[in-house]
Amino acid sequence: MAFQPAVIGAGVRDPRVYHSDKKEQDAYVPEDYHLPDGTTPNLETYMYYAKIQRDKEALSAKNDAEDSGGLISRIFKRSQESDKRSVASAHSPRDVAPSSEEGDPALVTAGEYRAASGALRTATWGSVFYLITTDILGPYSTPWAFQQVGYGPGVACFFVFGILAAYGGFLLWWMFLKLDSERYPVRSFGDLGQRIYGSWFRHLCNILQSLQLVFNVGLIILQNGQGLSQMAKFKFCFSACNVVWALSGMILGQIRTLQKFGLVANLSIWLNVIVLIMTMAFVANSAPNYNAVPYVGPVITQAINLQPFQSQLNGIMQIVFSYGGAMIFIEFMAEMRRPMDFWKAMAFAQIFIFVVYTLFGLFVYTYQGQYVVNPANQGISAYGLQTTTNAISLTAGLIAGALYGNIGVKVIYNNILVELFGFPKLTVTWGKYYFAICVPVYWSIAFVIGSAIPLFSLLSALVAAVCIFQFTYTFPPFMILGYCMQVDASKGDREFNIHDPHAHRVDTWRNLSRWQRAFFNKNWFFHVWNFLLTLACLSCAILSAYAAISSMVSAFASSGTATSFSCKSPLDNS
Repeated sequence: MAFQPAVIGAGVRDPRVYHSDKKEQDAYVPEDYHLPDGTTPNLETYMYYAKIQRDKEALSAKNDAEDSGGLISRIFKRSQESDKRSVASAHSPRDVAPSSEEGDPALVTAGEYRAASGALRTATWGSVFYLITTDILGPYSTPWAFQQVGYGPGVACFFVFGILAAYGGFLLWWMFLKLDSERYPVRSFGDLGQRIYGSWFRHLCNILQSLQLVFNVGLIILQNGQGLSQMAKFKFCFSACNVVWALSGMILGQIRTLQKFGLVANLSIWLNVIVLIMTMAFVANSAPNYNAVPYVGPVITQAINLQPFQSQLNGIMQIVFSYGGAMIFIEFMAEMRRPMDFWKAMAFAQIFIFVVYTLFGLFVYTYQGQYVVNPANQGISAYGLQTTTNAISLTAGLIAGALYGNIGVKVIYNNILVELFGFPKLTVTWGKYYFAICVPVYWSIAFVIGSAIPLFSLLSALVAAVCIFQFTYTFPPFMILGYCMQVDASKGDREFNIHDPHAHRVDTWRNLSRWQRAFFNKNWFFHVWNFLLTLACLSCAILSAYAAISSMVSAFASSGTATSFSCKSPLDNS
C-alpha cells in the first residue's frame, strides 16, 4: 500500500511538508488567470509562456553546469545561483497586487509573485527520485496480489502495469513542460487537466482526489484497528480499536501547516522500511498466521491461481494501488528547478519500485502461500514478532493518516467550501476555525468507511479501481489526446499573436474543418492508440470496481466474515 508520506532528507525538500501557511499563501500566484481583456487564456497562450519558461530553464541549466562541481552535486543539490537570478529578474515595473498577509499594507508586484514561485522551484531530479520512491514504496499488499493470481500472472501484471504507469507518467511530464510557466503555473493534476479540457475536468480530478484521500485515511484506520486488535489478542472490541485511531487522527490533524509534519514524515518512511525488513525475516523463520485466514493444510503456492475472475481482479487492483503515485507527479514537477529532468527520476523510481515490489511479494508468498494476509506483516504468527511490527506500523500509519487527512481537508475546503460556498480562506482567522471543525468531520467519515467495510483487501481494490486507476492509467492518455488534437487543429490557424491571442483562429470546434485537422493528420495513429487505451483503461476500471463491490456483497453474505461496526476483528477466524 502506498500509504506512507514522502520524506525530507539532507537538501531534499518535500513540497507537501515544507511551507508554513503564510509562505504557502505568499508564494501562491493569484488564481485570477485571465488575460487583460478578461477572457480565459487559451491553449496557445499557455504554450507561449511555457516555451519562454523552458528556454529560461535551459539557459539556467547551462550556467549551472559551468559553475557546478561533481556529479553528486549536480544531481542532489539545489542551485543557489539560479535562485538569485530568478529573484533578481522580478524587480521590473509591473502591475502590483496586494500582499496575501492579512492586515499587511505592503504591495507585491506581479513579477515578484512569479519570482517567488520560481524561487521555490529548487528540487533536482535526484531528490525527486528519492521522494517518488519513498512516497510510493510500501509493498505490503503485494504478497496478497501474488496469492490471488499466482507467480506467473503476478510478475506479468507487475511488469505490464509498471510499463503503462511509466507511459502515463511520461505523458504527464510532456504536457507539464508544454503548459507550465511562472506566469501560469501548473501546481496540481486538476490544473493540468483544466488547461486541456476546462473547469469540468478540474472538478472531476478534485472530486476523485478527495475520494482517494478520505478512503486512504479510512483504510489506515482499518489497518491500524486490525493491528491493535491483534496486539490485544482480540480481547478488545474491534470497532473501539478503530475509534482509538479516529480520535488520534482528529487530534493530530489539528496541525494546519505541513511544515510541522516534516520531522514525523521523515520518521514514517524509515519505520516502514524497518517493518518491511522485519516481515521478510520473520516469515522466513516462523509459521504463517493460521488464525487470520480461513484455510487449512500445508502451504501451497501456484504458478497460476485458477479462481473466479473477480477474485483475480481484486488481486490485480493491489498492483494498481502499488503504482498509485501519478496523482502527485505534477506537484513534484512543480517543485523542480528544471522539470525537463523529471523523466530521469520517474524512470529510475519505476525500476526501483518494480524490483522491490516483486521481490518482496514473491518472497513472502513463497513462505506463506494461501495464508498470506493483507497487509503482510499481520500474517506473522509469533505474537512477540507480530506485536513488534504492528507497534511500528501503527505509528507510521497514524503519521501517514494525519498527513493525508491534512491534505484531504485542505483539498475539500479550498475547492468546495471556499470556491463554491464562499467560506473564508485558511489564512484568515475564521478560516482556521472552520478548518478545526472540518478535521473531526473528515476523520469521522473515514472512520465510518473503515468500520462499515472491514474488508481491507476489497476496500483497497475499490479505491484502486475508482480513483487510482484513473490518475495513473486512464487520464494521461485521455489528456494527451485532447492536447495533441488541439495542437494539430491550430496548425491551420493564422500566426499566433500574444497581444491578441484569440484573433488567429480561422474556425471553432463547432466547425467540422477543425475536427478534421485535429484528428486526420500524420499523427492519427497516436490519436487512435490513446483513444483506445483510454477506453480500455476505463473499461478495466469499471469492471474492477464491479468485481470489488460484488466481492464485498458476497463476503458480507457469507458466515464468519466481520460485519459492519462489529466487535469481531477481521483477522479473528478462531
